Formats: sequence, C-alpha cells, structure tokens
Amino acid sequence: MQFFLFDDFIIADQLKPFTFTRPVGLIRIGIFTMQERWSKMLDSDTNLCVSNRLEAVWPNKLSFTGISINAAWIPTQAEVDMVKNLPKGVALVKGKVLLALHQAEGKDSPCHVPYQIEKFANKHEVPEAEVLTRPWEIFSKNGKVLRSDFELIRKGRISAGIQDPFTRIYGEENVFVEEGVDIKASIINASEGPVYLGKNAQVQEGSIIKGPFALCHDSVVNMGAKIRPDTTIGPFCKVGGEINNVVFFGYSNKAHDGFLGNSVIGEWCNLGADTNSSNLKNNYGEVKIYSYADQKMIGTGLQFCGLLMGDHCKTSINSMLNTGTVVGIASNIFDGGFPPKHIISFSWGGSADGFELHRFEKFLEAEQRVFDRRKKKITPEYESILRAVYESKKHLPR
Repeated sequence: MQFFLFDDFIIADQLKPFTFTRPVGLIRIGIFTMQERWSKMLDSDTNLCVSNRLEAVWPNKLSFTGISINAAWIPTQAEVDMVKNLPKGVALVKGKVLLALHQAEGKDSPCHVPYQIEKFANKHEVPEAEVLTRPWEIFSKNGKVLRSDFELIRKGRISAGIQDPFTRIYGEENVFVEEGVDIKASIINASEGPVYLGKNAQVQEGSIIKGPFALCHDSVVNMGAKIRPDTTIGPFCKVGGEINNVVFFGYSNKAHDGFLGNSVIGEWCNLGADTNSSNLKNNYGEVKIYSYADQKMIGTGLQFCGLLMGDHCKTSINSMLNTGTVVGIASNIFDGGFPPKHIISFSWGGSADGFELHRFEKFLEAEQRVFDRRKKKITPEYESILRAVYESKKHLPR
C-alpha cells in the first residue's frame, strides 16, 4: 500500500509564513515533522503531494494506487489504524475538512483530490481528529504532541542514558537519550513532562531544562540556558537565553541571552544577542496576529502569543518584537524600537527608518554564506521558490 500526504490548499494558506517555503508535511511539531510522524506510525514510507508552486523541489507523482492523507492531520494510533483499513472509495472527514481518501484505481492523483466534501457519497466523520489549521497552533499544541511523540519514539527502545556525574536529573524514567549526546553539569527536570535528547545533541554547562522538551539531532543548548516546558528545538539549531513554549524548525540560532516565548521560528533564522519578543499584552487581552489567508489581523483566542517567523530571517542585537509579531520569509530586522507587528517577506530595516525591499540577489548572496557554514547549497529549484515569493510582493509596511 502506498500513502500520500497531500496539502489541503486552504489549510496551507492559513499556515503561512511557514508554508511559503515548504509543504505542510514538513512542518515540525512535537519531535517529528508531520511526514515523519505519519511514516513512523504507518510503518511505511509516505509521499508528499504539493501545490504546483512547490513541485520544483518536491515533485508530485502523477499516478498512484493507495491512500491519500491530509498532511495537517496529527493522528492517534487508533486513527492511523482506521486509515490503514480504509476501504476503497471511502473518505474520512472532519466537518468540511478531508482527512483521508482511498481512491479507486485510475482516479486522479492525491495531489488533485477534490476538496468539496459534499461530493463524497461514502464518508465517515472523525470528529475528534486533531488538525493543524493556524500557525500559532504549532506552539500551542506542541506540548501535547511532544508527549505523544515521546512515547512513540522510545517504544521498544533503551535510552543511552546520561553518565555525567554533575548533571542532576529529576524523573529519569521520563528522559530518553540517543547515542552521541554530550551533556555536562546541567539540570533536567522531567518529573512533569518528558525530555528527549536527539543523536549527537549537546547540553552545555549550567543549562536548566524542564519538560516536556525535545532537542533534535545535532542541536546545542548553550551554557546557562533556561528552557521552559513545551519546547522543541529542531535539528542543527543552537539556542541560549530563556525559551518558553517555542518550536524551532531547524538550522536556526538563538545562541545568546534574551527571552522568546510562545513562538515558532522557521529554518535558517538567526536571532541576534539580546533579541526579546513579548508574548503578553499589557492589558492581558487576546492576541491578534496578521493572517496571510485572511489578509487582515485576526484573533488567536490566546493570551500568550509571541513571534511567528518564517524561514531565512535575521534580527540584530537588542531587537525588540511586539506581542503577536508575524514575519514573512527572508527579512532582516535591525535598529532599536519596536517594528510593525507584520513584517512582510524580504523586508530590510527597522522601526526608525522603516523598511525597504531587500534586493533578491543581495539576499541570495548573503544566504549562501549562511548555507556554506553548514556545507549546504541553495539549489536552483529552491531558489525558484524563494524568487516566486519575492516577485509576488505588492507592498511594504510603512
């Protein structure tokens, strides 16, 4: 049986800025990306089915026999079993959202699944299904998903353990350590939530970590860091300072002091020393953020919401960011003061002199230097995705 994770185009639009540069299946929440979780729970490889805009990097398969699954669905094991046993011609839905469909042979590929639920004569409602529909849900649901992923990743396995005699551990039974982890003179409190340390990760001296927490492979927690619950640090990241309920996708750094809470940071971002993001309004009211899908400010229903930052963004030292700030991709924020709560993609500047459009070739030149440090290259195919976002811009914030 083949399984395909398709992007629901409405949901993908709502999850911007994180879906400007990736399919929904590559969003990280908990320990895994959406695709990694489905593959592990299905015990099978999964194929990504994406919009035409992303096909240059993630080519679609045009013919298939199998089951298509909404990439935004975060399943339970019972729901995965339901998908595995889905009869041909039957759809799983939640309200107006298509969750899964076992199409008959010879039909359209799952990349072109019709989304009009009323067209499906044979459908089964899954009312409890957890579907990621808005960008702030990546951090607000992270703790719950992280706990579930922790049980999944350690099932039938033995932790490598922590040998450092100067590291203090509370709730050691809730700590799972992969091979190659280096930890020294730190405090890990897993008594109220699990802690996962990925392969070749480092936890440096004086760090304090409280679970639920996931440190993915080849990432570093710098000296003296304070990591609060419901936080995920993706692969190849470096973090320091105070972090509370934040998801880093990967290849991003917040290496120095400064507070970041209730936030999501995309890939290839760098937050300068003493960058701080507010996550609570002075009047303790509901946080509103800019929605790309709605093209206006919308309510999150949350009292705590910090920074939602797309890929390839940078902040200078001492940067200050408002509660509920949304930053598109490839923006460079510098100088003192608070910039606008919505900073569109490829912006260059700050609060004092405003923003201007960053020249694409200059951005690409600087970003390749960032990639060089990780021995990576920006491929022509990925460049085409970035350029398409750049050329779609119509205005700049004042």
